[in-house]
Amino acid sequence: MASMDDAAEGRRRFLARLALAVSGLAALAAAVPLVAYFVRPARSAAAAWRDLGAVGDFAPGLTRKVVYPTPDPDPWEGTAVRNAAWVRRELDGSFTAFSIYCTHTGCPVRWVEEGGLFLCPCHGGVFDRDGDVSAGPPPRPLDRPVVRVRNGRVEIEVADVPTPG
Repeated sequence: MASMDDAAEGRRRFLARLALAVSGLAALAAAVPLVAYFVRPARSAAAAWRDLGAVGDFAPGLTRKVVYPTPDPDPWEGTAVRNAAWVRRELDGSFTAFSIYCTHTGCPVRWVEEGGLFLCPCHGGVFDRDGDVSAGPPPRPLDRPVVRVRNGRVEIEVADVPTPG
């Protein structure tokens, strides 16, 4: 009878250790992206320039959405390695860019050409054609990344995705 109790005790001990090992591996798997999230700002890339297209691709007076790669993508980011901005070629030939992210909670804003407004669908944020707050809860204007023309190409200065607030 004692050997049966010893065998049962051995199984219990083995299963307890197995459960502890599996739990530890699960915790480690969950901790890796969490640690990467907090460590990433410390190793974040400096600002970089991204090509948006030829100057001739932008009609004067019109605002259009352009997509570009982020400066320092991680292998697991997938489609998140692409970012976007609203870019307008002004009538004088200069360029103005606006972040696609609302300054309230970071929702993507859309440009409505007919009204000359950027609209945030989530909380009713409204920005005028210059990115200034017209209505709703956004605390500040849309971010305006730096744009330049170099060798006939429009480029935008980018860093990591901006945070709301």
